[in-house]
Amino acid sequence: MMQETPPKVPLRDIFRVFFTIGASSFGGGVTGWMHRITVGERGWLTNEKFLAGLALGQVLPGANVTNMAVYVGQVLRGTLGAGVALLAVLMGPFFLVIAVATLYDTAIKIPGFHSAMDGIAAAAVGMVLRMGTMGALHGCRKAAPGVIAFGVFVAIGILQWPLAPVALVAGPISVALAWPRGPGRGGLDA
Repeated sequence: MMQETPPKVPLRDIFRVFFTIGASSFGGGVTGWMHRITVGERGWLTNEKFLAGLALGQVLPGANVTNMAVYVGQVLRGTLGAGVALLAVLMGPFFLVIAVATLYDTAIKIPGFHSAMDGIAAAAVGMVLRMGTMGALHGCRKAAPGVIAFGVFVAIGILQWPLAPVALVAGPISVALAWPRGPGRGGLDA
């Protein structure tokens, strides 16, 4: 099967998109917005390619948004694209956080400030739920990944078990089940 070559995106477009994402993303949910722009609006990545990067970004140390910026930039333009995307996604928040920190004591006294923050948080939760639902629908097409995902959800979300031991058990099991088992026979995707 022939691999699809991503479009050669100008560095200025990568910078503009990731600067906008970084500078106007409040309260989380950034990966959902990043998906909408890079997959839906711009067509820079396929849904499968984006979700593969998201999975990788979530298992690596660091913030998901910065990991995804590096991943998308790397896919689109190599090391230079990764650096441009990372710089762009961090530049806006860097200056904005410094400005907000200096004005915070004044801002919390403004009527409606807390309500605005609650609204921003609700929107972020909605974006995270959308991204989680998309990932679950994509990743759990077969029974085994669905069972593993549900088991991890129960262990961490309901039973409140620590993430590291759950990941150390579920990760190898998932990899073993997904590992290709011979010519023409894949693991979970067979």
